[in-house]
Amino acid sequence: MELRQIAKILLRWWWLVAIPVLVVGAAIGTTYRAPTISYQVVMQFAAGTEPANLSEDYDRYYPWLASEYIANGLADIAKTGVFADAVATRLGEKGIAVPAQAIQGALASDNTQSVFVIYITWPDASQIIEIAEAVTEELVENGAFYFPQLKSSSVAARRLDTPTATPLPPSLRAQLTGPALKLLLAAGVGLGLAFLAHYLDPTIHSGSELEAKGIQVLSNIPPK
Repeated sequence: MELRQIAKILLRWWWLVAIPVLVVGAAIGTTYRAPTISYQVVMQFAAGTEPANLSEDYDRYYPWLASEYIANGLADIAKTGVFADAVATRLGEKGIAVPAQAIQGALASDNTQSVFVIYITWPDASQIIEIAEAVTEELVENGAFYFPQLKSSSVAARRLDTPTATPLPPSLRAQLTGPALKLLLAAGVGLGLAFLAHYLDPTIHSGSELEAKGIQVLSNIPPK
């Protein structure tokens, strides 16, 4: 099918293309809500214990080995409900009411050797900083609650980053269900309807259509 013929079909059935676009556009105009902006804080923590005053070989190796265990353990603890309850309690003492379940869902963690990372995702830029501070306090001050073997250590974790709220781009789901894609899909449906209508239309609109059916055209009567 030539481009000229496609253009003629679309000009003839343009209203079928326009209807789905207008319907979807009206629905978007009445129901669309901008995607909620989320923020993220990323904090790195160094973990370790003080040497046990054993031999030189022990002090050189085992404190570093223990620090890796601590980093791995605290990274896992930060994702638990018990930890979320403790953070929620600390926030409540500051007059900030945040459900523990929401805190648990907002926290993620990872670790590499003696350093572990805490990720916090939250919709409020100012509140996420308060959550980050409460998370830090719980990790630094209360490690022995989760691991009794840390009671003899004055410092189990130390924060290496100042909490900074960074805006996150809209999620992939929000982008895929955005207005532009919906209008594009509506236009695609409209194009499909236009070509379907042309296919089912028994009307002859030009001599070339007769010739395509094997009927010879002797002459044309020009339009007035």
